[in-house]
Amino acid sequence: MYRSHNCGELRASHIDTEVTLSGWVQKSRDKGFIIWIDLRDRYGVTQLVFDEERTPKAVFSQAESLGREFVIQVKGTVIERASKNPNLPTGDIEVLVKELTVLNTSLLPPFTIEDQTDGGDELRMKYRYLDIRRNPVKNNLIFRHKVAQAVRNYLSSKDFIEVETPYLIKSTPEGARDFVVPSRMNEGQFYALPQSPQTFKQLLMVGGMDKYFQIVKCFRDEDLRADRQPEFTQIDCEMAFVEQEDILDTFEGLTRHLLKEINGVDVAKFPRMTYDDAMRQYGNDKPDIRFGMQFGELNEVSQHKDFNVFNTAELVVGIAIPGGNSLTRKEIDQLTDWLKRPQIGALGMVYVRCNDDGSYKSSVDKFYDETDLKQWAEITKAKTGDLICVLSGNTNKVRAQLSALRMEMATRLGLRKPNEFAPLWVVDFPLLEWDEDTKRFHAIHHPFTSPKPGQLELLDTNPSEVKANAYDLVLNGNEIGGGSIRIHDRATQAIMLKHLGFTDEQAKAQFGFLMDAFEFGAPPHGGIAFGLDRLVAILGGQETIRDFIAFPKNNSGRDVMIDAPAPLDDEQLKELHLKLNI
Repeated sequence: MYRSHNCGELRASHIDTEVTLSGWVQKSRDKGFIIWIDLRDRYGVTQLVFDEERTPKAVFSQAESLGREFVIQVKGTVIERASKNPNLPTGDIEVLVKELTVLNTSLLPPFTIEDQTDGGDELRMKYRYLDIRRNPVKNNLIFRHKVAQAVRNYLSSKDFIEVETPYLIKSTPEGARDFVVPSRMNEGQFYALPQSPQTFKQLLMVGGMDKYFQIVKCFRDEDLRADRQPEFTQIDCEMAFVEQEDILDTFEGLTRHLLKEINGVDVAKFPRMTYDDAMRQYGNDKPDIRFGMQFGELNEVSQHKDFNVFNTAELVVGIAIPGGNSLTRKEIDQLTDWLKRPQIGALGMVYVRCNDDGSYKSSVDKFYDETDLKQWAEITKAKTGDLICVLSGNTNKVRAQLSALRMEMATRLGLRKPNEFAPLWVVDFPLLEWDEDTKRFHAIHHPFTSPKPGQLELLDTNPSEVKANAYDLVLNGNEIGGGSIRIHDRATQAIMLKHLGFTDEQAKAQFGFLMDAFEFGAPPHGGIAFGLDRLVAILGGQETIRDFIAFPKNNSGRDVMIDAPAPLDDEQLKELHLKLNI
C-alpha cells in the first residue's frame, strides 16, 4: 500500500507507530548531518526527518537529492518532535524515515506552492493543477463540496428528487446568447447548450415528479465579469401544486439551513421588499441591506430655486455618508472624478457637509440656504458629521450611479463585512421591459413566468405595468437565486408569447412541445434556481466565483491551461458541414 496514514492525521498518540506516508515534497531543510522535509498531501503536512546516525546511508543520500514537488513514499517511525510547532496539527511529532521511494520527480514549479504565492492570476490559471495544491484553492473546493452536499441532503429530506436533464437541446432566441453545437448527422442543424433546464423541469412537473432538483451545469455566451463564467452551476428546483409563498418558505429554509450548517449563523425570517421599493431606496434590485445609506429623493425640496441642473432633472436623489464630513475637499473631488468615470457615467456631484455645530455647508450655497439644506438632511437621514452626496438626471441612470457610489463608500468604510449575512427577498418584479433596439417587449425573467393574479388583462392595455409572479433571493447585495410561478396552461402561454413578439408559427416552432404538454393536465407549478458558484463564494466570505471553481475560464472566456477554445481542422469542419477556413 502507498500509505497507512495521511499527512494530516498523525498525533502524539501515534508515537512509536510504524507508518507509511505518501505525498509531495513541500520544502526541504538540509543541515548537513540532518535533513527535514515537509511532506504534503490533501490532508495536511507532516515533517520527515533524515538523520545521518539513525537513517540508512543510502536513504539519507536519496533525501539529499529530493526537489520541490517530488512525489515520494516513506516508511518510518513516529517520534516526538524536539521543536514543536503549535500552528500545525501534526506539530507534536515527526517521522524518522527508514525507507524512501521516489514515485515521481518534478520540474521546478513556475510559482511557489504555498498559501502566499509569487504567481500571478494568469500564470496560476495556466498551471491550475499546481494551484489546486495550495491550501486556499484546495480549501475552497472542499468548501464547495460541503455546500453542495448540504444542499443535496436538505432537499432530499424535503422529498425532492434529483433528475438529470439533457445538455444537447434546442436554441431559443430569448435571454442570453446560446453556445451552439453542430450536428454531424443532421446537416445544417444545431443543438444548443442549456442556459438553464427551464422547460425540462416544467415538463417534469407535467410528468408528476412533484418536487425536482438538480445541481446542473449551464452555459451562456455572454460578456464576463468577476462573478460570471461562460459555464456555471445552478441548484435548479421546481415544485408542483404551489403558490409563491410555498416557494419562498421552502427555499428560505434551505438558505437558513446552509447559513447554520456551513457558517454557524442563525438568521431570523427573511425580510421582503418589492422591486419598486428596492429601486427607490437603493437604486438596484439586489440591495445590500447590511448597512444603511438609503436614498432620499429630493425633487420637492431642490427644484424651487434657480439651479437648472436640478430643475431639468427627472430625479434628484442623495445619500448620507456616515462620518463623511471628515473627507477633505481634495478627497471629495477625487470621489466626484470616480463617479465621472465611463463605467459610472455621472456628470458631477453636489455635496453638503453636516457640521458639528449643526450648520450645513454645500457646494451649491449660491442657490440654497440653510433651511433647504436642513430639509435635504432630514430626507436623507443625515446626522452631524455626515456628508450628503446628491446626483441628478435620468431616473434609471442616476439611481444606478448613486447605487455604485453607495457600494463604493460602504466598501471604503468597512461596512460590507464578509462574516455578516443579510438575506432579502425581492418580489413583484415587472413582467416585461421595453427594448429600444428591437422596439418590443422582452421578458425580464423568461417567457414562462406568469403575471401576478388578476393582471393578465393589463398585457393588452398597459404591459409595462404588469407585475410578474417572480422573486429573487438576495444575499449581501448579490442575487443568489431567482424564480417564479410558471404559466401552466396553453392559452395563457400563447398570450404571453404573442406579447413578446412571437407569431403563432414561431411560438409553435420554438415552444410547441411545452404548449402541447400543457394540454395533458399540467399542474400549477413554480420554482427557483440558485447560482451555486456565487452562493459558495459568498458563504466563503468572497464575491469572486473563480476561486471556487476547479478549472475556471479567464476574463476573455478562455481556458489558458488547455488553450481552449481552439480551431478545428478542415476534416472536422467538413464532417460537421461547416465552411472551411472560417
